Amino acid sequence: MDVLGLVGAVVLVGAAALVGSLFSYDGTSEWYRQLEKPEWNPPSWVFGPVWTFLYILIALSAWVIWLRRDRANVWPALVVFVVQLLLNALWSVLFFGLRRPDLALVEIVLLLAVIVANLVVFWRISRLAGALLIPYLIWTGFATVLNYMIWRLNTV
Repeated sequence: MDVLGLVGAVVLVGAAALVGSLFSYDGTSEWYRQLEKPEWNPPSWVFGPVWTFLYILIALSAWVIWLRRDRANVWPALVVFVVQLLLNALWSVLFFGLRRPDLALVEIVLLLAVIVANLVVFWRISRLAGALLIPYLIWTGFATVLNYMIWRLNTV
């Protein structure tokens, strides 16, 4: 067991989560409360537990790949992983920080594509690592539709 690799994966994913959380809705944002949202918008309390679970899976997937770092295709796969983490953190900056659901929508579509790429390159190295990213892909797909609906409902 490579504990240092696991710690590294948790720190890297935790950093992305921290950046995202600095800009995320905390239940007190008047701007977010005033936005029109679809009736199927989850309550605010759902997002914290869901993202905590997803970030754990994301870190575990990177760790599984790290354990195979002797393979040539691991390093490019980890670059894709880091890119999707950066895009993950950027979404909160755009949506909540800049209050730009339109820019966040463009960005989350790109994020979704990079998650698919990440899943594919991880899957080729380890099916387990790829499978660990499936809930993240599904949730981000849902978040993309939600972002789109919020943008459409609030476009003047």
